[in-house]
Amino acid sequence: MSAFFLRGLLIGFSIAAPVGPIGVLCIRRTLADGRAAGFVSGLGAATADAFYGAIAGFGLTFVSGLLVREQVWLRLVGGLFLIYLGIRTFTSKPAPLRGDGARSLTLGSAYVTTLALTLTNPMTILSFAAIFAGLGVVASRDYATAGALVAGVFSGSALWWLILSGAAGMVRTRLRPETLRWVNRAAGVVITAFGVVALLSLR
Repeated sequence: MSAFFLRGLLIGFSIAAPVGPIGVLCIRRTLADGRAAGFVSGLGAATADAFYGAIAGFGLTFVSGLLVREQVWLRLVGGLFLIYLGIRTFTSKPAPLRGDGARSLTLGSAYVTTLALTLTNPMTILSFAAIFAGLGVVASRDYATAGALVAGVFSGSALWWLILSGAAGMVRTRLRPETLRWVNRAAGVVITAFGVVALLSLR
């Protein structure tokens, strides 16, 4: 079982690592609100990855089928939410840095927003289904193995967010308010662009 946990660890890490809107959001929140806010934001995404991994790993085809059928609405909501977050990020004003704790963002809000955003991409299920099927997990209905894989997926994804928020946090105290203002603007543009792309893909 430990071998499958390690496989899940690598899968979760590799799925989380590509830079996307969640990565940009995590970096920006770390710079603006501290390592805790950035890491907890990443944990929201890791939880969603584990959720989709569990659906694929435990063979819950009725749930995956429902989410894939409703993907247009989910992606619409996700795209609009990204645009909202992008505009809000662009217009936010940096405040003086105060240690490493979250300043203007509660940890609960940081977690929930990234969890919701990641859940609006149900096509992730297909990625996990293909990977798990290749490992023979879905076909065998080996729930112990599937559970080890899902735990590994969460751990691997969380490890990536820990590394990313830690790296961003190392440069946080060196940034001046003017630099943070430009970080907000750049992050806002990128996040909004991801939202626009998500809406355009609905055609």
